[in-house]
Amino acid sequence: MAIPILPGLSLAESELEVSYILASGPGGQNVNKVATAAQLRFDAARSPSLPERVRARLLEVAGSRATRDGVIVITARRFRTQMRNREDAIERLAEMIREAAHRPAFRVATRPGRAARQRRLDGKAHRAGIKRGRSGRFDD
Repeated sequence: MAIPILPGLSLAESELEVSYILASGPGGQNVNKVATAAQLRFDAARSPSLPERVRARLLEVAGSRATRDGVIVITARRFRTQMRNREDAIERLAEMIREAAHRPAFRVATRPGRAARQRRLDGKAHRAGIKRGRSGRFDD
């Protein structure tokens, strides 16, 4: 089954490796007996589903969650059930891939025009005049 990320981009579920570990936090005695936290591993460096541009950016976005080999490790322990934690980990990975696939808007660096520079200088001169008028030169 494929996990939809964006239109035209999906991950095969076989690319994900999910294991379950003991979780800390609420759960009473159950927390010591049942491994409910989900640890998801995704080999981003060798994934056939991702375009090269998205793959490179994904490893940047992942930061410390990516290993040297290009494997992204996400640990989900927010919920008390394995299924909810598994879904949470998959959704966090999908969100990370969406962020990596987003192309930042191309911005051309511009400089202020002559009129804008003049307005700025006029404003500064006006403000300086106001402050000069506040100085204590009173003749009694």
